[in-house]
Amino acid sequence: MTSLSTLEDRVRAEVGVELFTVLAWIPERQALRRVHSSHPAEYPVGGEKTVEVARGWLDECITAQRPYFGPDEKAVREIFADHELIAGLGCGAVINVPVVDEDGRTLGVLNLLDAEGKYGQASVDAAVSLAPLAVPALRDEVVR
Repeated sequence: MTSLSTLEDRVRAEVGVELFTVLAWIPERQALRRVHSSHPAEYPVGGEKTVEVARGWLDECITAQRPYFGPDEKAVREIFADHELIAGLGCGAVINVPVVDEDGRTLGVLNLLDAEGKYGQASVDAAVSLAPLAVPALRDEVVR
């Protein structure tokens, strides 16, 4: 089983990332719980957010299980309530990739953020290819 720290290393090497978090989806509460963070001071593990992001994001990433690509600061501002903190970390582009179990359940989301202009479609494709590595760890989180 790949640890989330090992996954972070792979994401850094294969996609590039400044801020990397992994969130477990808690459907009964419509909430996301942070289970891994590259920046634990700003984004501590265990932190939860009832989805205060745009409803369209929830429908796209969690319900439809499609990655979300926000290429610039405008997209980050539209999706995240904490966009000022994100910008303060030097991030102005985001890739969110749903992590889907083999039974079709959405287990969570990989969040990759970096400077505006750092990501393109190849970055999204690479992130999508890495998402299955998070399934075992997120499966354990969902069971807790």
